[in-house]
Amino acid sequence: MEGGFTRGSWRSQLTVAVVYGVGVTLFRQFSISHWLILTGLHLAVLLLVDRRYWLALVAGEAVSLAHLSLACADQMGTTWAVLNVLPSIVFMMPIVNLFRNRWPILTRDGHNMGALLACALLLAFLLAGYDTAMLALTRLPPGYVVHYGELAARWWLGNFLGVLTLTPAILCVHAFCKGHSWASLGSRLAWNGLLIEGGMLLAPILLLLVWIALMAPENEPLRQVVQIGLFIPVVWLTLRHGWQGAAIGGTMASTAITMLMPERYDQHTLQAQVFIAFAISTMLLLGERIAVLRHRTETERQDLRMALALAQRNMQSGETQLLMASRAIEQARETVNAGFAAMSARLSHPQPGTSVTKYQRHALIAQDQLYRLADGLYPVAWGHRNLATMIREGAVARMLDVAGISYWSELRGPCDGLPPALRLAAYRVVCESVGLLCRNRDIGRINVYLRCRKYGRRSVVLHIEGDIDRVRAKKVQWDELLPHMQQVTSGLGLQAIQDRAVTYGGSCREKRRPSGRRISVFLREPEAPGNA
Repeated sequence: MEGGFTRGSWRSQLTVAVVYGVGVTLFRQFSISHWLILTGLHLAVLLLVDRRYWLALVAGEAVSLAHLSLACADQMGTTWAVLNVLPSIVFMMPIVNLFRNRWPILTRDGHNMGALLACALLLAFLLAGYDTAMLALTRLPPGYVVHYGELAARWWLGNFLGVLTLTPAILCVHAFCKGHSWASLGSRLAWNGLLIEGGMLLAPILLLLVWIALMAPENEPLRQVVQIGLFIPVVWLTLRHGWQGAAIGGTMASTAITMLMPERYDQHTLQAQVFIAFAISTMLLLGERIAVLRHRTETERQDLRMALALAQRNMQSGETQLLMASRAIEQARETVNAGFAAMSARLSHPQPGTSVTKYQRHALIAQDQLYRLADGLYPVAWGHRNLATMIREGAVARMLDVAGISYWSELRGPCDGLPPALRLAAYRVVCESVGLLCRNRDIGRINVYLRCRKYGRRSVVLHIEGDIDRVRAKKVQWDELLPHMQQVTSGLGLQAIQDRAVTYGGSCREKRRPSGRRISVFLREPEAPGNA
């Protein structure tokens, strides 16, 4: 609303005056002495409207009160008629202006509910005193007895509860709509949890309770129990949605209590309103703290997501460098192969065949070492095979088979649909886990279980089991296997597996048992775009 009209435009001033005058006239029909929601409207407007339109607000409300003063001047007296034309919003303006300057209720970081409650208390005392003084100057019928203390307390409660009923809810709606176009508000409303829970779930329950209480006899304690119990929605919405939940829940509960009022000045209703005013005040303060903690938690969660995204990008950058190094080694291996072929062609005639065979054996050993080195840095056949094939027939499977360790794998789910980064991470985890299990040289069998899930963010669950078999382990060629395993692992063991799992939003757990060890790893698809 603020800044919506051009400064100095008389048309804008007139529009504000007319709209506000009509609004206060409508709200005045629903206000009673101990539920003055008109005060809540006054405060909300003073907080949201630019101060250059405050004079228009006074003029609009004064015009709406003029006909009442003229109609009742003979009965209530000229003094009352003059004072009645002076809107109560005039007395609220200095206090609201002080709070806007010194203790802002609307801040850059959100809303200050403590300042709002303090302002509401001051306004309630001020307006109750003004109404009491105005009544003292009013011409009353002969013999009419006035209990000023009781009326002042009732007016104080009405003004305070009126602010709690309406102002926070208006501020909540303003915060929801601020900075969004009409087109985007529809989609926001459709997915707003507070609207769904408050409007579609809680409102029908409150209406049902009100109906049950209205159907009960007036002297039945059920009505009083329902009135007191209506504070429960305030607590529930506060815990769910912070001060916004307290604002909406307070409006609904306060309105429901007023609807259950059997007579205009029912004592039980006044007691219930005192209780609900205390509940709303407490929940607004608690809800503000909950909102702050929720914002802090969301900020920390966002920072964590950014940190994970950065770690994933760094890991991808490292994998890219390893890929380039692997390709360079592959090119060197091809060069060695071509050089040996050329050298064999030149030495095949002058040298005996045994010499060529000796050179050929050395060349094959060099090519095999280069291949293992390249495959350890980055799987050479990765671009031509999927994850299932790499785990079943890759370098690790070949090493274990040659060394004499029984190896078995079981894969389920849409493994080919996983992002490349997640597939490579799963393969690296398998390599690290197998290397870790082989360190103690007592493993005779290794089983790999892999489950791919596609619900929401895609994920991978890995179980790598190593069964102890000391008889078979004595036959394993450990001296050849372990150096080769060092080429496909980082050597950091369980820490490397845990780091990779955390980087991909998962977890790692190791379970030791007499028959062996089991490493369970959970990996999730990266959230940040471009990392998959």
